Amino acid sequence: MRTSTRGSRRLVALAAAAALATGLLAGCAEDSDDPSNEGGGNGGGGKTTLTIGTFGTFGYKQAGLYDEYMKLHPDITIKENVTTRTDVYWPKVLTRLQAGSGADDIQAIEVMNITEAVQTQADKFVDLGKEADKSQWLDWKNAQATTQDGKLIGLGTDIGPMAICYRKDLFEKAGLETDRTKLAEQWKGDWSKYVDLGKQYMEKAPKGTKFVDSASSVYNAALGGEPERYYKTDGTVIWDKSASVKKAWDVAMDVATSDMSAKLKQFDKPWDQGYANGTFATVACPAWMIGYILEKSGDAGKGKWDVAAAPTAANWGGSFLGVPTSGKHQKEAVALAKWLTAPEQQAKVFAKQASFPSTPSAYSALKPAAATTEYFSDAPITEIFSASAETIPSQYFGIKDQAINTALTDIGILQVEQKGKTPDEGWDAASEEIKDVLGQ
Repeated sequence: MRTSTRGSRRLVALAAAAALATGLLAGCAEDSDDPSNEGGGNGGGGKTTLTIGTFGTFGYKQAGLYDEYMKLHPDITIKENVTTRTDVYWPKVLTRLQAGSGADDIQAIEVMNITEAVQTQADKFVDLGKEADKSQWLDWKNAQATTQDGKLIGLGTDIGPMAICYRKDLFEKAGLETDRTKLAEQWKGDWSKYVDLGKQYMEKAPKGTKFVDSASSVYNAALGGEPERYYKTDGTVIWDKSASVKKAWDVAMDVATSDMSAKLKQFDKPWDQGYANGTFATVACPAWMIGYILEKSGDAGKGKWDVAAAPTAANWGGSFLGVPTSGKHQKEAVALAKWLTAPEQQAKVFAKQASFPSTPSAYSALKPAAATTEYFSDAPITEIFSASAETIPSQYFGIKDQAINTALTDIGILQVEQKGKTPDEGWDAASEEIKDVLGQ
């Protein structure tokens, strides 16, 4: 891995700051990762303890899957180690993989990290293609986790088809349309139309509220509907020449330089509080965000949130489960990873929190829980996310995709949004960081 000294120092500082924020947000209960864990061990009574490292809310615990599996396998105990932020989680995983110790028995891998894992860490993961029926997953999902010589290092969990989640009570107070179908028509085909509606919202915004949580969320959503990201499929870096990146950046700058953003950094504690306090009216909403809103908005948001189709079909997020070769219980870990990612279990997670499966055979039976549907104003969640999933453009993720994206959002966009820098100054600051990351 090639890095410059200057870039390394800055990235370490960013990671440290993010780690501090994660600690403040998560506390001991949520961020349960134990650095002393050496890939699992034997629990009480001779049971085998399997650890699974995740980030955010995967839904396995919430859907009761761990308890179900342990009932089916009385000799197994499952411990989930959760790190809230992916930009803290993945560097930590890399360090442990390279050290050959400390990794969990199962490690989640976010889609923006999968290419790096495939190209630089494949020998640190079990070949799951020899263990699982690959036909269960979407072909493009398998392809993302497959090495050039055919090794499959991760089994697909969810994908992230896009919608817009909005507070219809705040829309009504601002004098805007609240019907999800009519709203979707107003911004259909262009994220700029969504931003224009935000300007209308701010003219009569309820006191203390903004239209959107952050400019970065709009950037990620808009880029997720474009045909390219930061690399060509041959691995050539094009982040600074991509028309798709420029288009998403311009939309985000329109948000950042207006008064419509709550200027929150996603997954930090103030962002969670924003959900609970109803301080923003909309959020770009990939399927996995449904569970996050349920958790963070709580009872205060019940029946106030609704879901509409996004301006463009887009994908944001999606993950994999891999089994490190350094684990002490590889056979048991493979069995658990296969079970958690099987169509039946993916459907159960969708029922709980609408995380959209990467296993097509689950689609015909998808049905969100009645409580979830009620929470989101009886929105047809399955139909909205399915329609998006059917037309998502295929995107290539490069080896430093997440680092480039983090530089553009957490440095470039945040400097404009929170520090009053100009869009050019924000772009230049992000560019400096990206050049360091790429060793240029």
